Amino acid sequence: MNATQTGLLAGLLLGIAGATGGFSQFVIALVLGIVGLGLGLVLDGKIDVGGLVGRGRDR
Repeated sequence: MNATQTGLLAGLLLGIAGATGGFSQFVIALVLGIVGLGLGLVLDGKIDVGGLVGRGRDR
């Protein structure tokens, strides 16, 4: 699944959450989607969190 398809799927799911649950459910779905995106980027190695957690520094 490429980035376009993933974005389309995420948009459709957020639209469904907004239509069925209202604004608060839409915001919750949006926040969880952002967290999932961040975790996916970390697992793919596109974001290095070593600097954030203190690893990789010369002491």
